[in-house]
Amino acid sequence: MRIVLGVAGGIAAYKSVLLLRLLREAGHEVRVVPTRASLEFVGRATWEALSGQPVTTDVFEDVDQVAHVAVGKGADLVVVAPATADLLARAAAGLADDLLTATLLVARCPVLLAPAMHTEMWQHPATSANVATLRARGVHVLEPDFGRLTGADSGPGRLPEPEAILAAALALVTARSAADDLAGRRVVVSAGGTREPLDPVRYLGNRSSGMQGLALARTALARGAQVTLVAANVALPVPAGVDVVRVGSAAELREAVREAAAEADVVVMAAAVADFRPETVVGTKIKKDDDGSVPSIRLVRTVDVLAELAHDRLRDGQVVVGFAAETGDADGSVLEHGRAKALRKGADLLVVNAVGDGKGFGTADNDVTVLDGGGDVVITASGSKDEIAHTVWDAVLALAGPRSAFGTHGG
Repeated sequence: MRIVLGVAGGIAAYKSVLLLRLLREAGHEVRVVPTRASLEFVGRATWEALSGQPVTTDVFEDVDQVAHVAVGKGADLVVVAPATADLLARAAAGLADDLLTATLLVARCPVLLAPAMHTEMWQHPATSANVATLRARGVHVLEPDFGRLTGADSGPGRLPEPEAILAAALALVTARSAADDLAGRRVVVSAGGTREPLDPVRYLGNRSSGMQGLALARTALARGAQVTLVAANVALPVPAGVDVVRVGSAAELREAVREAAAEADVVVMAAAVADFRPETVVGTKIKKDDDGSVPSIRLVRTVDVLAELAHDRLRDGQVVVGFAAETGDADGSVLEHGRAKALRKGADLLVVNAVGDGKGFGTADNDVTVLDGGGDVVITASGSKDEIAHTVWDAVLALAGPRSAFGTHGG
């Protein structure tokens, strides 16, 4: 695949060096198009050495090749990382005062912009308006990460990690070739892990990053669905075009999912929801006593959101899918525990995956077994989390049959 990697003039340009390497290692041909300002941060020699391609910034370079038109026309994908406030403004205005903005005007392939700037710049009304304009034109603009910025400040505006940008960019290409087999359908996906407060400082939580849930939302969007994501403590960027509801605890997730599920054709519970919570939430930080004693914390069960959804079926024809993160133990294997859970929960499908020892949580890949409601194996799959997500949607469609088998919406 022929990819244009645009690099605007921000300190985060150094991260795009790793992004370039990841794209090249995945077998893609990459042409780097930096702005003149970006070369103050990463030099031309670095880009040429790692890409194996010539690097130009100006429309008056390579005039005989008509580079200001040819680069964009020949691309299968354009990624700009970092996309500064200045680059977003110029792209929204349709300027073509350097090779990168000219390329953005010419390109008819998927375009992904990964913003990076100081928090005040990202939150300024002008930047918000520019992002809205670009998204309305079909440009995919990621949400920046929250984290440490230049200097001592922290906040939204940090460039997403190269691996996250890579996954989002390649998903756009998959989207272009994927059938719109979820077109017109409403799906709800939960992602991340809940946190159950103990006091104002501490909580019970889990290791879920939300990567698999985000992949499910991203691929459903690519296949034409209207997607609502209920994100529990997810720090990763949410795909543009997905409606997001952010929650913290299991109780908040239950309320948000049930509200969204009332109009959904499919509900996929990929979030890691706490099974237990502290019975009492202390209003002040629990202190250590001088005598060395340790407080006793009584836990109570949370509501089983998946089982409740499977039982209630908030609309006719609704498909409910659960996830089961399991570890084997003396009482059974991962698959045996998954089968018991499938029978207990009552969902139409249960996606079982092993976690721990570097598996599952926080990894780019996954290895799953999809079970039906009776505990029988529907399919097994391994690969990137986007590939796993497509497998899950394929299984949903195989279960539901033609579009007419889903519930219908009035109006």
